[in-house]
Amino acid sequence: MRFLGNIEMKIDIKGRLFLPSIFRKQLQNASEEYLILRKDIFQDCLVLCPESTWNEELNELRSRLNKWNPKDQMIFRQFVSDVEIVSLDSNGRFLLPKRYIKLAHINQEVKVIGVDNTIEIWATELCEQPFMNPEEFSLELQKMMDNNKKAEE
Repeated sequence: MRFLGNIEMKIDIKGRLFLPSIFRKQLQNASEEYLILRKDIFQDCLVLCPESTWNEELNELRSRLNKWNPKDQMIFRQFVSDVEIVSLDSNGRFLLPKRYIKLAHINQEVKVIGVDNTIEIWATELCEQPFMNPEEFSLELQKMMDNNKKAEE
C-alpha cells in the first residue's frame, strides 16, 4: 500500500476529518478496517497507519528491543501507549482526539499527505514552507544515492 499526494482539508467543529477518497479506496481494497493514529516521533504532525503497517512497525521495534531490559521496555511502552485505534464512519470521517489536535498545533485547516505506507496530518501553517529548501534537498538526495550506488559496487 502506497499513499501519495497531499490534500488540503478542514476539520469540522466536532474535530472530525474526512479521509481523502483516494486513500479510503486503497484501504478498502486492502481490507483494512482500522487505522492507528499517533503523533509523529520527530515532527509536530499526526500519523495514520493502516493496522497491518502498524503491526509490522511494532514487530520490528519489538525485535530490536530486549524485553528484559528496563529502558527498552520503557521505550516500547511509550511507543504503544500513545496511540488511538480509529475507524471511519459511514461518511469516511474519523475523530481527531483533542489531545492530538493540541500536540500537532492544528486549528482547523490541515494538509493530509501520503507518505509511502502512512498518512500524515499537518497543521497547514506548519507545512506551508518546503520541508527542506530545494538546494539542501537535492544535495542530500544526491549524497544518499551516491552512497547507495557505492555500497552496491
